[in-house]
Amino acid sequence: MARKAIFITGGGSGIGRAVARHFAGQGWFVGIADVNAQGIDETAALLPDGAASRHVMDVRDRDQWKAALDAFARASGGRLDVLFNNAGIGSGGQFIDMAPEEADRLIAINFGGVVNGIYMALPLLRATPGSAILNTGSASGFYGVGGLAVYSATKFAVRGLTEALEIEFAKHGIKVRSLMPGFIDTPLLDQVSADSNEPARSRLAASGFEISPVEDVARAAWDAVHGDRVHVPVGKMARRLARLARWFPGLIARQSKKVDGLGAAGD
Repeated sequence: MARKAIFITGGGSGIGRAVARHFAGQGWFVGIADVNAQGIDETAALLPDGAASRHVMDVRDRDQWKAALDAFARASGGRLDVLFNNAGIGSGGQFIDMAPEEADRLIAINFGGVVNGIYMALPLLRATPGSAILNTGSASGFYGVGGLAVYSATKFAVRGLTEALEIEFAKHGIKVRSLMPGFIDTPLLDQVSADSNEPARSRLAASGFEISPVEDVARAAWDAVHGDRVHVPVGKMARRLARLARWFPGLIARQSKKVDGLGAAGD
């Protein structure tokens, strides 16, 4: 019997790399997909010999998806136990200042890439008993975050798709799960937004926000595909926001307006 196999988009860095290392450490075969060939090679170098296949691809392109998954299937013995839709970008800033073209790019990668991956991977997933789809969401998919409006919207879309397909795909024996991390220690935190010259990492640290180790997400990914929870929050902030969004959404809105400088509580 062929060993279990996972295909990871955004596998060239951050969460994707950590998940690749964790699953390979459990004896799984790993397909590493990314637009960055150097990042793929760096991830592969951290895995045991013969544990990975490399796939340079853009999640927005379904033809590239097909070519990558065909090559992965040849390398994995035809198995796809987990499709990990992880590729994403994190552009931020006020909505009014964001160029429409950047909003289009966020939507196409963060949500369109997930849709493309599920469509293209379904034949392999249906042919692999007990398979699962794991999507990278975000704590900002529990309640919209000022300064991350379009990003939050893409993560709400991923959350909704995950919930709907968990229902639809149950009859096909396919689990559908999402990770909902807060702020994770990845290169995304080193980006500078359009309205600030300071990296997000510095601003978060100065504001007292928790930044969770990327290894926490890798462990959560393993638990997600082996457990029963549809959404798996990662980090204290994500778990707190999930509770507040359910029970006290007005409190989130009032506090967020204070932070964003839009008005006092109760406005």
